[in-house]
Amino acid sequence: MADVWGRKTVSIPGDEKLRESGYRRLTPANTRIFEGSFSLLHCQVEGAGLYRGVYAVLMFPVSYPDRYISLRYTDERDQDREIGIIEDLSVFPEDVRQAVRRSLIKQYYERVIHRIHDIECRYGLLFFDVTTGDGRETFVMAWRHDRAEDYGASGKVLLDALDNRYIIPDLRKLPAADRRLFLGYIYW
Repeated sequence: MADVWGRKTVSIPGDEKLRESGYRRLTPANTRIFEGSFSLLHCQVEGAGLYRGVYAVLMFPVSYPDRYISLRYTDERDQDREIGIIEDLSVFPEDVRQAVRRSLIKQYYERVIHRIHDIECRYGLLFFDVTTGDGRETFVMAWRHDRAEDYGASGKVLLDALDNRYIIPDLRKLPAADRRLFLGYIYW
């Protein structure tokens, strides 16, 4: 078997079961990823053709930000479809890694919180007033366990009402008053 560039490839054990499940593993051997017109991402997969206007989605954004990346497109019926999964972005050439990362940036709004000025609870929602790397900002998130996830050993990721991510890399590095305010609402 040859890859999309004509190089000889070796079959990976378990590929038949993966094909039967509908999961397609995207590797440099079977996939060509590139940017086309208007900086749109395109993906050519051996035996499946060319997909235009592709976008990338992280399957495990906190645990594996450079692994398990789903490449998707929108079909003619306006339905999102998965092309396949990049298990490890680092095995691709640098230009491909950068193109996929640019696509991910378009999908995710992510800010790092440096200070917490105020948190107010109303109607089951938390209204945050924080300082991020981009300055002072406000956002709203539901006051639910699934909206604040662990981030590393002592950090948190907060998902706002629009699923934007606000990251506190290490709660211990926040000023004591900020940390007390935060833990008064997010104690899990």
